[in-house]
Amino acid sequence: MTAEPIAPSTVSTGWQAGIVRLAQRLGALRGWRRYLLAMAFGACATAAFAPAFIFPLLVPAFTGILWLLDGARRPREALALGWCFGFGHMASGLYWVGLAFLVDAERFAALLPIAVGAMGGGMAIFPALSILATWYLGGRGGARVMALAGTWLAVEWLRSWILTGFPWNLVGTVWSFSPEMIQVTALGGVWVLSLITVAAAAAPAVLGEAAVSPETQRRRLKFVVAVFGILIAAWLGGAWRLAGAPASGEAVVEGVRLRLVQASIQQSLKWDPALRREHVMRQIRLTLGPGFEKVTHVVWPETAVPFLLDRDAVLRRLVGRAVPPGGALITGAPRGSSTQVWNSILALDSRGRILATYDKHHLVPFGEYVPFRSFLPVEKLAPGNIDFTPGPGPARFSVPGAPVASPLVCYEIIFPGQVVAAGPRPEWLLNVTNDAWFGTSLGPYQHFASARLRAVEEGLPLVRAANTGISAVVDGYGRVIGRLGLNEIGVLDADLPRPVPGITLYARIGNWSVAFLILCTSLITFVLRRHFL
Repeated sequence: MTAEPIAPSTVSTGWQAGIVRLAQRLGALRGWRRYLLAMAFGACATAAFAPAFIFPLLVPAFTGILWLLDGARRPREALALGWCFGFGHMASGLYWVGLAFLVDAERFAALLPIAVGAMGGGMAIFPALSILATWYLGGRGGARVMALAGTWLAVEWLRSWILTGFPWNLVGTVWSFSPEMIQVTALGGVWVLSLITVAAAAAPAVLGEAAVSPETQRRRLKFVVAVFGILIAAWLGGAWRLAGAPASGEAVVEGVRLRLVQASIQQSLKWDPALRREHVMRQIRLTLGPGFEKVTHVVWPETAVPFLLDRDAVLRRLVGRAVPPGGALITGAPRGSSTQVWNSILALDSRGRILATYDKHHLVPFGEYVPFRSFLPVEKLAPGNIDFTPGPGPARFSVPGAPVASPLVCYEIIFPGQVVAAGPRPEWLLNVTNDAWFGTSLGPYQHFASARLRAVEEGLPLVRAANTGISAVVDGYGRVIGRLGLNEIGVLDADLPRPVPGITLYARIGNWSVAFLILCTSLITFVLRRHFL
């Protein structure tokens, strides 16, 4: 557990003495002030994520929560501080979830505050567990910093699978804007980036501890420099990897020219019976626009065809008009019957024949189905009176004239280590999504940031078609070849990048990297506890 604060010492002078006084003032806070400040620190961390990417704000956020933790004398206080930090972070970062309840406001608007509060409060449990574990592990200086980094990594991994999982805004995602920084995910996934980022953000907390000797003071400064040095080393390693890679857009699959269609159809209008056919025609017209003669494959977003496409041969023939000669059109569409329905990706030829099918397997709770439906008398957000049925799992998607793809619908792309089926490797990631539910908010930017990391982790290019954006083609190094911004209407034509040569380490070991990283962090924490102070 947290050690008693060390009394101020004459060893800490000047700017260091000021940091010590600030840390002790925060640790001495009581009552609602410290819990409100913990929430503020959590919200501060949100600004580090897309689209702002103000990553330096992670430093006051994680350093501040450690200083507040100095004042916790009982486990429940540490847990409460962690929950408040987590609630501030999750509620501010996930507020956009509530916008989905305004699409059909008459039916769901009243549930908005409940849903956002429950989401923020539920997700806050994970940071709370990390802070509580850090308090129990105790120690001071670098040992406590590494304890926080290790336990934060552990709860991020736990969050990625428990209760179907929701690995949104993992801390490592704050670097998705930097191709150099995200190269390290090819080794250990987003997990290694989260670990070193939290460690660096919390490292300055050691400067808030009054030094008992000049040697201790020097060790603390060296620790901070060393941890930030790891971040710099990660950037340099990424720059070195990119320097040896083909130029962006250079290594492409011969004979494949993609057209991504972004029609930007508002969610409130998408399923209007009087407009659904026009929505399809709008996408056909965009597809057949200038440059179509150079295209081999067309990609439409999730549920771009708002009909049971597999049961409507006339509609399939109509859509077939938008298929390039000898190529294919890949679209999201529901399929099934009046008693069972899947959220699917279908590939069609020019005659409207279905060439390949993939059914989404990782469904959104309360969005596409209601868990424990027999006990919860609520409706799902997606249109229709029956729940979607999950598909069998990750699959390979073969379309004539193109390499084999790994198909992913909507947020299936956010799950590290779960985007490729076992067996022979695909050559690209195909992600269709519809973020129109969340309007012009942080959600679509955060979604794309996470998707971009999967490309680097797997060493596979990503082709992403989104109804309202962000649609993009990203190579296996995480470099954006082309993109359509949020709410743009148009098409994106691009060659299909080739995979990165070989198979990345992370693609080989998957989330076993988490166990390895936690083991290494535990050993470092043990050493620092014995020798750092």
